[in-house]
Amino acid sequence: MSLYTAKEIMDIIPHRYPFLLIDTIEELEPGVRALGKKCVSMNEPYFQGHFPGNPVMPGVLIIEALAQVGAVAILSQPEWKGHTAYFAGIDKAKFRQKVMPGDVLMLEMEIIKVKGPVGVGKATATVNGKVAASAELTFAIGV
Repeated sequence: MSLYTAKEIMDIIPHRYPFLLIDTIEELEPGVRALGKKCVSMNEPYFQGHFPGNPVMPGVLIIEALAQVGAVAILSQPEWKGHTAYFAGIDKAKFRQKVMPGDVLMLEMEIIKVKGPVGVGKATATVNGKVAASAELTFAIGV
């Protein structure tokens, strides 16, 4: 059973369809880490053009999904409720395997550094236990 459904995630972060890229939050330690899930479906709008006949989830959207999981981890803290977490940097991004329709993407974000409204998270996306993508994501919290 999931900790948060998509509806509950939308109570924490401002993203909406078609740009809400996480289906559930499975584990959460506010301000520390979160584990989310994305069930990748052929119905995703980006598969119409990326790539016809060979659908592959764009790497930048995997990174965005990881950032959304990180935003849940940060914005679930009472002091940041109602704020928005913005990208401030993407470092050490690596893409190791394709993510395709039918895959279940597990998205883990561990917050490794926070100073005021700015922080860094270590992000890892896996499919069937194998790393699909990883990066260090810097965020800044705004209003």
